[in-house]
Amino acid sequence: MSMKSSAGLHKIAQLCTLALALSIYPAAQAQTSNQSKSPSAKIRKASSSAADDGEFANFAEWKEVSAFIDQMVQKNGFDRDDLVATFNKVRYVDSAIKLMRPAPASKPKNWAAYRARFVEPARIKAGVEFWTTYADALKRAESQYGVPAEIIVGIVGVETVYGRNVGNFRVMDAITTLAFDYPNTPTRDARMAYFRGELENALLFARESGIDPFSLLGSYAGAIGWAQFMPSSIRQYCVDFDGNGKVDLRNSPIDAIGSIAHYLSEHGWKTGMPIVFPATLSTDTSAENRWQAFIGQGLEAKYSLDDLMAAGVVPTVPPPAEPSYGLIDLQNGQGATEYWLGTDNFFAITKYNRSFFYAMSVVDLGRAVRVARDQQ
Repeated sequence: MSMKSSAGLHKIAQLCTLALALSIYPAAQAQTSNQSKSPSAKIRKASSSAADDGEFANFAEWKEVSAFIDQMVQKNGFDRDDLVATFNKVRYVDSAIKLMRPAPASKPKNWAAYRARFVEPARIKAGVEFWTTYADALKRAESQYGVPAEIIVGIVGVETVYGRNVGNFRVMDAITTLAFDYPNTPTRDARMAYFRGELENALLFARESGIDPFSLLGSYAGAIGWAQFMPSSIRQYCVDFDGNGKVDLRNSPIDAIGSIAHYLSEHGWKTGMPIVFPATLSTDTSAENRWQAFIGQGLEAKYSLDDLMAAGVVPTVPPPAEPSYGLIDLQNGQGATEYWLGTDNFFAITKYNRSFFYAMSVVDLGRAVRVARDQQ
């Protein structure tokens, strides 16, 4: 990339948030478990190659795994001997445990630093190339599901840098490890229950698709392919968008495009609705910080514009009065917090990843890619 083009992408990345709300789209458009720990004496080191890294743990001998196998036999009709053989091949992935441990809480959230990781020249350039390559599929997904191409492009870019970082963990290893030996945190029981559900879905998906479950590769948390879908989402929301008779998020970017659009449409995306509008907080002392009651109220747009404005929230770009909104706070460490009004479409993106930072970076990256592509 030339220095001139690099500077241009830097400028696009910096200016996109300022232009964002000028209608991105036209208006018409639990406690620690007492479960037994892993028997370390039964774990021995396996291969050190990228896809096979892990330790043999004799999972089939773990009491909780044996109970899970019994459940899969009774509920889903699996053969017990087959499952025992499968779990005897599963490896314990210590790196997945380490990566799941929460980060230190002392460091304040910083939206500007988070955004800079994703809305940056190399990712914007890769996004333009992705959009150009798959323009027909993106257009078809927008037409069929109502989700604009730039949002799909933003998600693929944030999730995997357009297929460059899809993960190389064996999904069976990662989610089995997390399902039965999740880090010791206050949410341990709930998280292990979640990963056991994903393990069930991974085995069901492999059976339904006629594939070896160990052929599924993904992130340390078990997310698969260009779209980084968990196994339950693959079974529920993935579509065969390239029409080849199978769903393959790892090897088919087109399946990923259609599946992302379908996922958002099933999680509240409304065709033609804008996404976010910038806002400030009133300095009028009569407001008495009433806006604080609208912070941290869940991932949904449920307040009227009149109610928000009466509480001291001041849109800096006039939004339409009809939709409901949520108040979004993007904290900047020791700097000033950014405030935005989000519609149902913003909160649909948070269903993909339950984070305001994530959703806004998707919006900003998608817009930056669109602007760069339009300037070619």
